[in-house]
Amino acid sequence: MAQNGVLVAPSIMCADLCNLESDIKVLESVGVDFLHFDLMDAHFVPNMPIGLELLSQLRPKTDCPYDVHLMVEDNDFFVSKLSEIGVQQIAVHAESALHLDRTLSLIRDYGIKAGLALNPATPITAINYVLDRIDYILIMTVNPGFSGQSMVPSALQKIADCQAFLQQRDVYLPIEVDGNVSFENIPKMVGAGANILVAGSSSIFNQHGSRPENAERVREAISQGLQIRNPHG
Repeated sequence: MAQNGVLVAPSIMCADLCNLESDIKVLESVGVDFLHFDLMDAHFVPNMPIGLELLSQLRPKTDCPYDVHLMVEDNDFFVSKLSEIGVQQIAVHAESALHLDRTLSLIRDYGIKAGLALNPATPITAINYVLDRIDYILIMTVNPGFSGQSMVPSALQKIADCQAFLQQRDVYLPIEVDGNVSFENIPKMVGAGANILVAGSSSIFNQHGSRPENAERVREAISQGLQIRNPHG
């Protein structure tokens, strides 16, 4: 589904977990770029929808890259376990990592791309001293832990601010966005600078359309956003 550098990562916590393998095959058929897994420990956030065993059992059944978002207190434990499963990128929260530089380095030492996740109230400047340790930034556009929330009012400005922050430093890093990535919000998110969309219950898993129908609507929304970002083509 990649369009002009904009990638789509369906959030697996929103999938049909009772028929997950078949649901993944449908997602692969519409050309998604990643499978996004939210791993929570019921401490850093008050939820625990999926666990490591699900990722492990699913791994041999799909070639789709794994995009993992850790919402946990013991990041290094989960990074070690995920390296054994075989994942392509892991984002850890600035708010939960006690030794952030060390944890980001650990992820990269395993040959995995390292991302830094920021909660809605965490300033962009939190990435300033780890720019050389990260491969992408994950901006939470809702408070983490649950699907189906409304986008926080500051989210679009924060995406744009992040893009400007990187440009001022002559750094290119993909900006991933997670939270209420809906058909209506995608154009504005992409227009503000988002490069990776974590698509959940308000887009790719929308109950009012099939997966292929929803995927087409996501593509249309991305195209609208690219026109906002580059109005002159």
